[in-house]
Amino acid sequence: MQAEQFLQLLRQSLNDYQLTRSEKTDLKSWLESAGPEPPVISQLRNAAFDLARTAISSQPAEGPSILAWLEDVVRLLHPQQTASTDLYARAWFSPQDDCPREICSIISTARHSIDLCVFTITDDRLTSAVIAAHQRGIRIRIITDNEKTADPGSDAQRFQDAGIPLRIDHTQWHMHHKYAIFDRVMLLNGSYNWTRGAAENNEENFLVLNHQPLVSRYQEQFELLWEKLAAFAGS
Repeated sequence: MQAEQFLQLLRQSLNDYQLTRSEKTDLKSWLESAGPEPPVISQLRNAAFDLARTAISSQPAEGPSILAWLEDVVRLLHPQQTASTDLYARAWFSPQDDCPREICSIISTARHSIDLCVFTITDDRLTSAVIAAHQRGIRIRIITDNEKTADPGSDAQRFQDAGIPLRIDHTQWHMHHKYAIFDRVMLLNGSYNWTRGAAENNEENFLVLNHQPLVSRYQEQFELLWEKLAAFAGS
């Protein structure tokens, strides 16, 4: 069975928004016999996320079932990936560590996609790195808080002017997350807002890790928010 046949099984299994026992058996058998390399595993996982995102967009009421289907698929793929991928996990703390430099470095190494879900973004160094990644063809999506887009120094308009899709909440509450996902395999998460105050004055932290169950959980939440929130209309 070729990878395309694996993807066809995924498409068929999503018709009823669940992964049956027999479908799990078929997919697992292919993974065990084919022994795909990490790049192929990443492609299969990305395809599953794309299928789930499209399904949620067309059938929002089935969102929970679709996410459960996606979690089952990721669980099938995860053992194959961790067998050949070393765990990476590091922590940074501001103001003593050069957090902007580390974040810019991670942005510069992204190959396919960057999904940002950050409460406020005002640090021009980070904004410039994100825009540069967009200009070299990296697929970027940004979620941020609606109130923070009107703050002095907010870079929301710069992102929109650069052609980067941006979505915001429209509630009295806050979209308070501070995480980013790179190529759907690396997670950056912590208290750190993408601001100069966080870099130079505040006591902040973030972790960077490639633990796939955690990365996938954050990716699922990003997809849910992306479908839920509204596009930024400009400041």
